[in-house]
Amino acid sequence: MRIRMIGDVPVFAVGLGAMPLSIEGRPDEAQAIATIHAALDAGVTLLDTADSYHWHHDEVGHNERLIARALARYGGDAGGVLIATKGGRGRLGDGSWTVNGDPRHLRRACEASLKRLGVEVIGLYQLHKPDPGVPFAESVGALRDLLDEGKIRMAGISNVDSEQIRQARRELGGGLVSVQNRCSPAVRDGDAELRLCSELGIAFLPWSPLGGISRSALDSEGPTGRTAFHEIADEHGVSPQQVCLAWHLAASPRVIPIPGASRPASIRDSARAVELTLTAEELARLHSAADGFAASAG
Repeated sequence: MRIRMIGDVPVFAVGLGAMPLSIEGRPDEAQAIATIHAALDAGVTLLDTADSYHWHHDEVGHNERLIARALARYGGDAGGVLIATKGGRGRLGDGSWTVNGDPRHLRRACEASLKRLGVEVIGLYQLHKPDPGVPFAESVGALRDLLDEGKIRMAGISNVDSEQIRQARRELGGGLVSVQNRCSPAVRDGDAELRLCSELGIAFLPWSPLGGISRSALDSEGPTGRTAFHEIADEHGVSPQQVCLAWHLAASPRVIPIPGASRPASIRDSARAVELTLTAEELARLHSAADGFAASAG
């Protein structure tokens, strides 16, 4: 369970979602770089970023530059690291997000990401979100052009539904290797997309995978299954976060969760989820808990 595939690239089964290192409430640079180094030391080889992971309006690409500096300063072997970045979204500095799936914008965004990351080819480039003002096929076509030109090695899409996955697969063929959607105990509306990815052999990267489990285990209001992540964590002597990530990993061999982290201890804890094997009975309890989370959230 420790190694999974994105296309033909093996990666550690838990990645690092680097967004918290660059947006509002971010740590200072020393702690941010220490967090990335801790991820690498723990075996993590998938670093997920985006050009829009920044705080202020004039610092586009903050997270990509941060990752480039962290890798340059790392004392170990980072040769197996896969950087997955994204284009097609923006931030105005006031907490709001924009979307731009115009092929010309995506090309410019990709070329800028190449420079910030200091690489000749981006390992995995993802369309961050479909743009309702641009035909999806045109946005995906930009990824196809980038693949053909050798600017990116693999392509992915994010925040998509099943039909968009099928359409992207028709456009990109084997060049489409991943789907990154929100999926957590509190957000369960992506099960159909997860099943489709498993059928097609595409990696499924849950973002915000820990959503919901921070609710107090002592909260007696709402579904009784709400405490299952905490109870099973206590039974194994691990954190609820590890239990949640192990639950994700058990869903399909195509799942590679990318929990965010802003402290070294957090990503070290998350990485240890690959060592946790849950029984069928425990998984059933967690599924029931997740159903309760989703119902209460809805």
